Amino acid sequence: MTGVDALLLALGAVAVGAGVLVVATRHLVRAGLYLVVCLVAVAGMYLVLTAELVTWVQVLIYVGAVVVLLLFAVMLTRAPIGASDDLDRPGWPATLIGGGVGLGLAALLVDAYGWTRVELPQAGTAERIGEQVFGAWVLPFELLSVLLLAALVGAIVLSRPDIGRSPATGTSDGERRPAR
Repeated sequence: MTGVDALLLALGAVAVGAGVLVVATRHLVRAGLYLVVCLVAVAGMYLVLTAELVTWVQVLIYVGAVVVLLLFAVMLTRAPIGASDDLDRPGWPATLIGGGVGLGLAALLVDAYGWTRVELPQAGTAERIGEQVFGAWVLPFELLSVLLLAALVGAIVLSRPDIGRSPATGTSDGERRPAR
């Protein structure tokens, strides 16, 4: 076992451990922070595998944008910051299903490849990846950005009950004030 193998195993253990903590914690904000640790560990594994572009994409897109979006959603929807009792559910069904799916995928992978070596294609360059993203994949890329914008606007609308209420009456335009 080389030093690279040991580093990959250590980063993989950190990523799996943080992933387990994401789904096991009762604190929503802590789950977001554990998600950051998990995603940074995955970025570290990419870096060890000498995929620097994928490492920076992982850090910028996932660690930066997705976690910030998660924290904004927590703030905008006024989700509970502390421990939440409605998140306290029995974990054995999820553990059973997750373990079964993990074992099934492992068996499928071993059945498909066995222990044979797979020849990897030539490494891509930033220029080739850019041509693909902004050439063949530009429409899905733009649709995803519109979808994320719509989700952000929807979170703002849902978190603000005062939107649509007239300031004089305190009711929305279509509502009537109760008779006294």
